[in-house]
Amino acid sequence: MTDTVVSSATREVVIGFDRPFVIIGERINPTGRKLLAAEMAAGDFSRVEADARAQVEAGAQMLDVNAGIPLADEPAILAKAVQLVQSITDVPLSIDSSIVAALESGLAMYRGKALVNSVTGEEERLEAVLPLVKKYGAAVVAISNDETGISEDPDVRYAVAKKIVERAADHGIPRSDIVVDPLVMPIGAINSAGVQVMRLVRRLHDELGVNTTCGASNVSFGLPNRGGINSAFLAIAIASGLTSAITNPLHPETIQACMGADVMMGHDPHCERWIGRFREAPPPGADGEAGRGRRERGCRPRA
Repeated sequence: MTDTVVSSATREVVIGFDRPFVIIGERINPTGRKLLAAEMAAGDFSRVEADARAQVEAGAQMLDVNAGIPLADEPAILAKAVQLVQSITDVPLSIDSSIVAALESGLAMYRGKALVNSVTGEEERLEAVLPLVKKYGAAVVAISNDETGISEDPDVRYAVAKKIVERAADHGIPRSDIVVDPLVMPIGAINSAGVQVMRLVRRLHDELGVNTTCGASNVSFGLPNRGGINSAFLAIAIASGLTSAITNPLHPETIQACMGADVMMGHDPHCERWIGRFREAPPPGADGEAGRGRRERGCRPRA
């Protein structure tokens, strides 16, 4: 069994094969959000704060923090965003950037054991990111592509993931601190994308023994009712061995799909989490009225 432990200063989250599925909130990301990008570049983090609070309240156990804004000082903005989010919530963070200097600025500010998002199989990226992960004692998302790009062959993507795990070991990073992203492709463009990723997730679970994550919403890109597709994908992926995902917890159907899958997989003993979240309280006085009715009917003399 593999457990990947990440933490804030006061809370620990474990991503694992027999653990409840971990939802990593995706919304602190200016990509495709022009207003958020403009605000963060101008030093206004009010929307970051609101998004952090809303995602945790909705059920996210972790938050992804990204500050990828063209022509902006990404290292400084990411460090400030990490500091702010840690000041208002105690969930662990995924520090997300394609710029190594930004990753280091976020890690230097972070209190706890972060998840670094991400490293790929490209030689330059491996040699830049893995020493950083080791230096700060972090865990890392390993994306299964390399210099050749993203292969449609899941066996090639598996080989890239295996290479990253082996190179990480060379840097003293254990397999338990690697969370592999098998790369979810849009099902509307590649009809076999779902089958491909389920096969790959199962191999990563059974053969490589690593935890997994993904950008779940990629699967529904270009389709109507994206939430419906995302929810179906997540339920099947969890059954295939997926242990976490970067997704939007503000969509109720996403939370329901993940928590329902946990119930079916035996990762929610006695359905306690499901019941605690979804059980409806009886209307005021309903129990008393029903009880009195039953008692009264039971005490009536027989004719």
